[in-house]
Order: sequence, then C-alpha cells, then structure tokens
Amino acid sequence: MRLPGHGHRRHPDDIVIGPLDLSARVDEALAVQAVAFGLGPDEVAVRRQIVLRHVTYPGARALGATAGGNLVGFVYGMPNDRTHWWSTVVEPYLRAQGHDAWLDDSFVITELHVHPRYQNRGVGRSLITTITDGATEPRSILSAIDVDSPARGLYHSLGYTDLARQVLFPSAPKPYAVMGAPLPLRRR
Repeated sequence: MRLPGHGHRRHPDDIVIGPLDLSARVDEALAVQAVAFGLGPDEVAVRRQIVLRHVTYPGARALGATAGGNLVGFVYGMPNDRTHWWSTVVEPYLRAQGHDAWLDDSFVITELHVHPRYQNRGVGRSLITTITDGATEPRSILSAIDVDSPARGLYHSLGYTDLARQVLFPSAPKPYAVMGAPLPLRRR
C-alpha cells in the first residue's frame, strides 16, 4: 500500500505500508516509538526485550511504514491470550465493567507508533486497518493512555469504544483505557 507524499507521482515522501520483520528491525521500530512516545534509553532497553519475546508468540504479525526506505511507523499485534501479562493486568478492570469476554477471540494491537513528522497523514489509520484486515478474530482490543489524544480520536473513528478506563499498569505513570472494536474496523 502506498500513501502519496505530494501529488500523484512517486515522490521520496511516499509512505509504503507492508510486512515488517520486527525482530530484524526492532531497534528502528523502538527509535520511532521513543520519539513518538517520549521514551528514554532505559525504557527502550526494557521494551526491546518485550518486543523480541512478543514476535515469537503464535500469530504475531507486524507491519511497517517506510519513507525512502526508512521506518517511520509500525504496528504489531497478535491473537490475545489470557495468560499473557497484558491480559492479566486488564482482566479485573474489564470484568468490573462486564467486558472480560473481550479477552477471548480478539486480536490485540500491542503497539502502534508513527514518527511525529509523519503523523496526520493517515499512516496510523492505514497500519491498524491493514493489520486487522488480516485477523481471523471477530474483534480487536488495545490499550491507550486515558486522555483525549489524537491516538484515542483515531481509535474512536475506527469504531473502538472504551471497555474500561483508568486502568493502571505497574510502573506506568499514567492510567490507560482499554478499547475494543468489532472487525472489520469502520472506514471513514
């Protein structure tokens, strides 16, 4: 998939969405996440180990957005598994809201990040819709910092609704919202 940079002809700013070998390009992906999410070197080192473990899980898939061969955005996810750490943290919050069934038969968006220079061009929307279009599960879940933000606005526009709010992850400084949407995601 190609998102034009300027006009209709090929241009160096064109963004190409395609499969990503996340284990081979983990450092590039985490550099994008660090800029987009404001992570320091210690946080990046911890996340590197997490990402490398996640890509070994059954059904894990990743897509990248490149411009001129450089990674400018990525998304990865997998079929949800209640035994994974994320699920064990969010399950009590979802259960309290009557939504814990969302942890079954769902494709979880684990990370979605776009470099700030490439935001507001449809890159995040293309990444998440493309990866979920390939999911066999009937729905998708994710977590996002629980504030009004462009990311949450994007998720709402795609059909995600809040399943639980003020979810606290150990060592995370801000609360998160867990969101879910039926698949396929709603288009514009």
